[in-house]
Amino acid sequence: MTHYQSDLLRLLNDRGYIHQLTDAEALDSLASKSVIPGYIGFDVTADSLHVGNLVQIMLLRRLQQAGHKPIVLMGGGTTKVGDPSGKDEMRKLLDDDGIAANFAKIRDSFENFLTFGDGPTDAVMVNNNDWLGELEYIPFLRDIGRHFTINRMLTFDSVKLRLEREQPLTFLEFNYMILQAYDFLELSRQYGCQLQLGGSDQWGNIVNGIELGRRVDGAELFGVTTPLITKADGSKMGKSVDGAIWLNADRLSPYDYWQFWRNTDDRDVGKFMRLFTDIELDEIARLETLQGSEINEAKKILADAATAMAHGESAAADAARTAQQTFEQGAAGDDLPVFEVADSTISILDALVGIGFCASKGEAKRLVAGGGARIDAAQIKDSGHMIAVAGSDVKISAGKKKHGLLRNS
Repeated sequence: MTHYQSDLLRLLNDRGYIHQLTDAEALDSLASKSVIPGYIGFDVTADSLHVGNLVQIMLLRRLQQAGHKPIVLMGGGTTKVGDPSGKDEMRKLLDDDGIAANFAKIRDSFENFLTFGDGPTDAVMVNNNDWLGELEYIPFLRDIGRHFTINRMLTFDSVKLRLEREQPLTFLEFNYMILQAYDFLELSRQYGCQLQLGGSDQWGNIVNGIELGRRVDGAELFGVTTPLITKADGSKMGKSVDGAIWLNADRLSPYDYWQFWRNTDDRDVGKFMRLFTDIELDEIARLETLQGSEINEAKKILADAATAMAHGESAAADAARTAQQTFEQGAAGDDLPVFEVADSTISILDALVGIGFCASKGEAKRLVAGGGARIDAAQIKDSGHMIAVAGSDVKISAGKKKHGLLRNS
């Protein structure tokens, strides 16, 4: 077991965030005697981040908790290029207006996890378009591009995997790793940033930035990566059978967010508490040893803590109360999603799509055929079934975990 002297590396190590470190001894020494500005980059390809991004957001939170300065780097510039890491094909490129709209929405998510301000350990949010957008092509190639060899770039997984699968890799995407390395150089110059954090798939990009800073400015920079966070069943963290688990309440209700954590596999409870909550380690050690039905109480504690962090204490309490009313008391909770129905009747397929339980009528039809649709607890197996929505609310369910209300508008 590694013993670190700095609060930062002890905290990251004890909670399971460390996969790889560059020059651990020097970083540990630096972190124990000075405030380190550290950054993580986030592309703005959607108007909300999701649970797959959460371990990175929590890394910045831990950085701040240990007395250091988080820099949230929003990829207003690199989003125009596209990160090829883990992608089989080039993603759709957004225009400036789309990027700006996403940027504004995403900032709200970070306000719940970090303290922003002008103090030495207050978080700041910056946009790499501020410098990437000003670059001149020939000077950039001459001053920065000469530090990167094609031979080495071809060895990176993000490039190698795409080529091995014979999927096109555009010259635009190929430049991404150079731009990301340049981000580290600029952040080092402008903010004194000495640390880049990221997922294990970003290791090559982080090392590139460290080497670029050393070659161009003689800067001493460091990197930390997290392990790939998987669930006990081997699936990747951040996705459910129904798609991304969004952090913004307008993309996913606090109730559904609470339910995601409540449905954690028994084997993952301790790990997720360490990574995604501020629950004390001694308490986590106690909770993860619970067996049988008692582990459900630990899952509720996990769900309460994770939801409170993302949406506030009040939303977490409302979600927990709604879950209790819905599942334990058989009533319809106040916080269930509501679909306003204009007419007095609606088909079961339209209702399932309208409330967001199914993405299409085809998917809804399959759910009904499989016996997964219920109206007021009664199973509906006829895809042509019409629901009367007049007077009181009608409870609609998809499977055992999705519940909502149909309401006549």
